[in-house]
Amino acid sequence: MGGKPCIRGLRVTVGTILGLLAAGNSREGILAAYPYLEADDIDAALAYGAWRSAST
Repeated sequence: MGGKPCIRGLRVTVGTILGLLAAGNSREGILAAYPYLEADDIDAALAYGAWRSAST
């Protein structure tokens, strides 16, 4: 994925998850679109995004 941070080694980037949330998609909708993700994966993406924004 070009060095971008991914969820649990899957081919879904943190940016994809954050972008979907920012666009107004629900957690349930994201999990339905990506059935191999878990609710904790969305939490981890949010935590990573918060950490990255605080460290710059």
